[in-house]
Amino acid sequence: MAETTSLVRPGPSARFGTVISDIMARPSGAIGLTLVFGHLMLALFGPFIVPYDYTEMDANFMLSKPSAAHWLGADHLGRDTLSRTLLGGREAILVTGIATPLAVIWGGLVGIFFGLVSGRLDEILMRVVDAFLSLPWILKMLVLIVTFGSGTEVLIPTLAFFYGIPVIRIARAATHDVVARDFVQAARARGHSRATIIQRELLPNVRDALLVEGAMRWSWMLLAFSSLSFLGFGVSPPTPDWGLMIADARGFMSFSPMGVLAPMVCLSSLIIGINLTADALAKALGIDRAQKAPV
Repeated sequence: MAETTSLVRPGPSARFGTVISDIMARPSGAIGLTLVFGHLMLALFGPFIVPYDYTEMDANFMLSKPSAAHWLGADHLGRDTLSRTLLGGREAILVTGIATPLAVIWGGLVGIFFGLVSGRLDEILMRVVDAFLSLPWILKMLVLIVTFGSGTEVLIPTLAFFYGIPVIRIARAATHDVVARDFVQAARARGHSRATIIQRELLPNVRDALLVEGAMRWSWMLLAFSSLSFLGFGVSPPTPDWGLMIADARGFMSFSPMGVLAPMVCLSSLIIGINLTADALAKALGIDRAQKAPV
């Protein structure tokens, strides 16, 4: 009798709870998940807890040091540094929070498909992927952003496209490990279409690797988004953004260092939190992140 995949699997809710419990059981995972959750809550409820409006300017407090009125001081326009820092991650989390799943979905499906097809078409695809990956990411994105603008309607698909390309390699490598198994060969022998094989046999077995890869892509995408804002191609003033805040305040560090240090600490803590969570997630799912993708 042909081998099947009729194993009893826990429901999505039960499995999600088990994975979260496994992550929280690890000290690094608990720290990472707490940092990420804290930033997400701050992005949602930040406007209700900040002491000042992020656009409010007061000439009397320009480049002021931390005080009772402004706990982290004020920037060169007299705007409260604490309020702008607390709100500085909203745009980055929104844009990358949409772009990351898009990157994982399209890159994962393409990688799975070509991992299943294999042959010459697979080799041609990988050479195209290698060509894209050989170019500096900042140059590729700047070309599109300068051409089409820097609004969220441009940033989201741009980030999703370029960060989905490396996902192709991960999905393809994971698919190659699954395609050789008996239940995939049995599905082929039964005459199942490629779409059915991908949906029923490959996706459930590649999903965990894509989840871990998506978590890592999110941290890199956040850094890329902040870098673009720092260079003036991301968020436009007066919207608060950590990268833009660092760019604006770097010339005034000797007068008001918190204008640079506060957004740097927030951005670093979020990226560290995502990386710690991704590492714990990989261990919880039994994914070996050190495994190299085949070329």
